[in-house]
Amino acid sequence: MFSKNLKYYRLRNNLSMKELANRIGVTSMAISNYEKGIRTPDMQILRNLADALHVNIMDFMSVRNKELKFQHGEFRKNSSLGKIKQEYIRESIEEYFNRFLSIISILGEAVLPKAPRCHAMQLSEDDEVNAKSLRSYLNIAPEGPVGNLVDILENYGILIFADEFDHDFSGINGMINSRPYIAINKCMTPERQRFTIVHELVHMFFIWSNDLNESACDSKSNAIAGAFLFPRNDAIRELGIRRTGIYRDMVLSAQEFGISMLCLAYRAKELKIVTEAAYKDFMMQASRAGWRKNEPPRIEPEESTLFKQLVYRAVAEGEISVQKGAELLQVPYAEVEEAVCNEG
Repeated sequence: MFSKNLKYYRLRNNLSMKELANRIGVTSMAISNYEKGIRTPDMQILRNLADALHVNIMDFMSVRNKELKFQHGEFRKNSSLGKIKQEYIRESIEEYFNRFLSIISILGEAVLPKAPRCHAMQLSEDDEVNAKSLRSYLNIAPEGPVGNLVDILENYGILIFADEFDHDFSGINGMINSRPYIAINKCMTPERQRFTIVHELVHMFFIWSNDLNESACDSKSNAIAGAFLFPRNDAIRELGIRRTGIYRDMVLSAQEFGISMLCLAYRAKELKIVTEAAYKDFMMQASRAGWRKNEPPRIEPEESTLFKQLVYRAVAEGEISVQKGAELLQVPYAEVEEAVCNEG
């Protein structure tokens, strides 16, 4: 669908309609009409658009599934992301899942598990109870480290999309027809990506009261996410009932549970394993070390492999060509060919 693809590539280049119009010598109204599907550009303007947006003309012709209905979550009201960047994130999500779900339509819906129902869980005042309930809802053990979250959720029918976005963006959730998705920023550390995923799960599966404002919802979601990743009994077993401060030995526990030291310290404070004063002392040290914005990663990133696996399967079974597989994954032809040959 030319109109949607044009908008996607314009936003990817961080251009307003007016800026793109000035680059190719047309009016901003013309760009608006192209993106709405009201008008179609002639071949010369199409070439100019491709040059201005650093793409091939054929990139504009990628097929979009008109049957897909997207419902995107809201960005935070105090987000510093501008309108163009917010639109780009939404368009990136739609562009990716159009490619992803095209392979599902070829292989059949049965290749994806049925997703759990969203907004189905009652919210308790006790965040430890909420965290345990969410683990149970997702068939995860009530205690102990949570393994590869991306694999767990994709095997449970929840779609995950990670890409490099503006640093002011962390994550968002939404629906594609009746299937939930979570999109996260790949620029974040693996620990923060995991925390963000759980934060979005909390928003997605609990029933939220309209009486709670955005700040209260976010605070509660963060508290539940921390308890989900580092449950009370695990924290006490790993750290002890009382500690005089946050020390280097705790890094091993943070690594084991796939959380940041900032998250571990906050959990230790909330569970009264350390005092408020000890927590504040740690946070001052963390600030001096630059950890509040850039804590060093200690675990490997969790990559989604489901899309790639399904494309390789379709190529191997002759459902699509190697060229089509490369187009869907947006990788070189040789990469898909080599992977399928190696599998054989």
